[in-house]
Amino acid sequence: MPSNQSASSTDAPPIEPDAMAITVRPEYATEHSNPRGWQFVFVYHITIENVGNETAQLFWRHWLIHDLVAGDHEVEGAGVVGESPVLSPGDTHQYQSFCVLRGPTGHMEGFYHFRRRNGSVFRAPIPRFHFHAPPEAVGTLLN
Repeated sequence: MPSNQSASSTDAPPIEPDAMAITVRPEYATEHSNPRGWQFVFVYHITIENVGNETAQLFWRHWLIHDLVAGDHEVEGAGVVGESPVLSPGDTHQYQSFCVLRGPTGHMEGFYHFRRRNGSVFRAPIPRFHFHAPPEAVGTLLN
């Protein structure tokens, strides 16, 4: 699936890649993973910065998740970790969440939906980021 649109984008709001800057830092969570049980846990740290000219509120998320073993699936829902942050120009919002994969590698990407004060809605793309379990975790699968 192309990284700039989702499977259900026919009636979706327009994509505005220059309104919000989204950066992601993923990491493998060794203490929560169980490679022998095909459970690889990854934490990802997100920073959202309003680089546009207008205040907007994040109200929806749509993730496309690729798991090397379990395949592809989508997750969507209101806000992020129970919050719907309002970002004025120059503001940032940070949070962390996690993803459990059945395989040692995968990736995520998606969109946040924002609403401006005037009621207009747009999507900000979340760039694709990759998950890679360390060699020592993958090595346990071979023992």
